Amino acid sequence: MQFTEAFKLALQSLWANKMRTILTLIGVVMGVASVIMVITLVNGANKYVSTKLSGYGADVFTVNRMSSVIFTPEEYFKFQKRKILRVEDYEAIKAGCNECAEVGALLNRSTNVVANGHSSNNTGVRGYTWTMLALNNIDIAIGRGFTPADEEHATKNVIVGYDIVDNLLGDGDPIGKEIRVDGIPYTIVGVGDRQGKTLGQSQDNWVAVPITTYQQTYGYNDSVDIYARANGDATAMERAKDEVRVIMRTRRHNAPGTDDDFEIETNDTFLDIWKQISSLFAWVVLGIASISLVVGGIVIMNIMLVSVTERTREIGVRKALGARQRDVLLQFLIESATMSLVGGAIGVMCGVLVAKLITVVIGFPTNVQLWSVLLGLFVALATGIFFGVYPASKAAKLDPVVALRAEL
Repeated sequence: MQFTEAFKLALQSLWANKMRTILTLIGVVMGVASVIMVITLVNGANKYVSTKLSGYGADVFTVNRMSSVIFTPEEYFKFQKRKILRVEDYEAIKAGCNECAEVGALLNRSTNVVANGHSSNNTGVRGYTWTMLALNNIDIAIGRGFTPADEEHATKNVIVGYDIVDNLLGDGDPIGKEIRVDGIPYTIVGVGDRQGKTLGQSQDNWVAVPITTYQQTYGYNDSVDIYARANGDATAMERAKDEVRVIMRTRRHNAPGTDDDFEIETNDTFLDIWKQISSLFAWVVLGIASISLVVGGIVIMNIMLVSVTERTREIGVRKALGARQRDVLLQFLIESATMSLVGGAIGVMCGVLVAKLITVVIGFPTNVQLWSVLLGLFVALATGIFFGVYPASKAAKLDPVVALRAEL
């Protein structure tokens, strides 16, 4: 029997039992859709995080009191015992790091902003040195950024995100308008470019004031995050980190041989941590999705066994007319593989559509890649072949005489 003939017979058999075929496909569709959806979401999130981090540049690193990601309560309590980083630490790094092309400092908290009788909730207020806009990958869309004079004189100038413009200020030029942050009036001098949403949360709901103004308003006991850009290639990055480490250990009186009581992190640090988290999430969900595939495979096997029983006489006739065992085996294997492959194709489409729907509803990034589609189809095909081997083998081994007598 030629392959094309076996394929046509398999399609005819599936088409003749449409309802049974549809019900059989549900498990495979759900399993493949889950696999594609998870891979698409994880790929999208990885691409988004990688793009955002690369926006800071491979030559940017941070100095913090605490690690950006804390996995255990023990780590949290250890970090809490550390002394805070102060603006004086930023100034020492700025003055003493010869391999640093640019150094900035950041403070932040959440607050309410009021303008034109409207207010925003959970708006991030950031205390910036004048260099932080570039280090934080924020371009100015309207107006200007901070200047050394803003920082030196602790001016009441403010830069805002587009949520403040869209929701509080209305139409017209926002430059020169007044807003109140925690009841204190500020004059808008700039608007940052749109950042969009991440995981459904807007990245444009923020205001920034000079770091000196921030400290005069909120006090001097918040730990400062320090950003630095290395002056050159990858080797310069390592030299800059070493310089900063020496400066910080000296200022914080870390004894020789003891661990740092601060964290120096690069984009690669954040990206590695994120990939560990996302891959763990992906494996857990894929493990759950594989259960659907197994269930779908078992259903396919059961339906194929029923089909073998129903078509015993047909098998006997084919064998009596000269069909070999491998011809019968091939026919039933193609039938189960076709069934699962059709389910896989439907599952791929459903998985991509659900992932895109999640993007539209909550803003979670997605990224459909060809290899993930091919993987979904291969998994479906492999499921159909694996679970179709036993029924096909049973059909191929039927004795033609016994088979012909089955319905006599």
